[in-house]
Amino acid sequence: MTYTQEETIQYCREEDVKFIRLAFVDVFGRQKNISVMPGELERAFKYGIAIDASAIAGFGGIVHSDLFLHPDPATLAVLPWRPEHGKVVRMFCTITYPDGREFLPDTRSFLKKVVEFAEKEGYSFYIGSQTEFYLFNRDEKGEPTSEPYDKAGYMDIAPADKGENVRREICLDLERMGILPEGSHHAEGPGQNVIDFRRSDPLKAADDAVTFRSVVSTIAARNGLYADFSPKPMKNRSGNGFHIRVSVANNERGELLPKIIAGIMNRISEITLFLNTSPESYLRLGANKAPKYITWSSENRSQLIRVPAPVGESLDLRAAELRSPDPLANPYLSFALIILAGLEGLKENAELERAVDIDLYSAEESRISGLKELPHDLEEAEREAKSSEFVKKYLPKQILDSYCSR
Repeated sequence: MTYTQEETIQYCREEDVKFIRLAFVDVFGRQKNISVMPGELERAFKYGIAIDASAIAGFGGIVHSDLFLHPDPATLAVLPWRPEHGKVVRMFCTITYPDGREFLPDTRSFLKKVVEFAEKEGYSFYIGSQTEFYLFNRDEKGEPTSEPYDKAGYMDIAPADKGENVRREICLDLERMGILPEGSHHAEGPGQNVIDFRRSDPLKAADDAVTFRSVVSTIAARNGLYADFSPKPMKNRSGNGFHIRVSVANNERGELLPKIIAGIMNRISEITLFLNTSPESYLRLGANKAPKYITWSSENRSQLIRVPAPVGESLDLRAAELRSPDPLANPYLSFALIILAGLEGLKENAELERAVDIDLYSAEESRISGLKELPHDLEEAEREAKSSEFVKKYLPKQILDSYCSR
């Protein structure tokens, strides 16, 4: 259910809500929040709630550090792991300066503008995602260890798959928050898990991706475990991917997906910095079904982009799955840049290269020589982003500077 401001205030009065978490993300996509009491809600909607942004990554320094959070009532959700009596709810927020001006490093607002831009161009984008994570044991002091929770493999079942009940808790809590997982199972690595999400509008998909990480971390801790979303938690084991499925529709007939794929492939090197944000990200790429080459194919998991086999309702709206991003990426920024690259492909009638229908991990050198490659490390990705006219055209300078000055 989508609430209005008035309905949100009424809900909090009638449903014994005691704390309201106003959530937002820093420029790198890490969730932050401030809690207010129900009596502050009307003021929050009317004026916003002030925060000190000086210690938040990418939000500026101590001078002129006041920013205001404006809650979005449409994102109201109960935190199901908190008490039933004296509920805790959460809303995502828009961020502004004290005078109401737009705060450009607010990546959630950036995604909203990109979606609105796409709609004015006549295109409706939809995003689905698949996120992988490891579960590790904690020691007697509660600190994370490097010992995986189990030794199961891909799609194994209990008792080898010890994460089954944890994933069940995660999916049920997500459902209570209005987020609908599509499926979950054990992944290839020991203690590694994966949960899929149905496609939705990009803003909800990004909100859900941020919420998902919070829910997984909370449920893992409740079970005495540590959830690790880093790109390469274990050497010589599968890394964690954040596979992004994008589809698009408009009122005209015609095949749109090839142009979307071509647009993304044309710009992928320039936006990789924002999809693979840490040095460890580049240890993942090129191994264990993580891509190395800028290629595409149908149903082929060795590619940068694959087109999954259509099933059921998806027959009417094919998707392209981008497999290079990892879970440390900011979903708002990632989705926005992917949409912009896809839009460019649509507007310029970009021509899609021939599919590479081979297993790139076992192919002979003669078959892969000449294929374009993704950036090999973080420094190369930074150089690509800084020299990109595409990135400079669309991305606020404050965001680019934050990613290039770490």
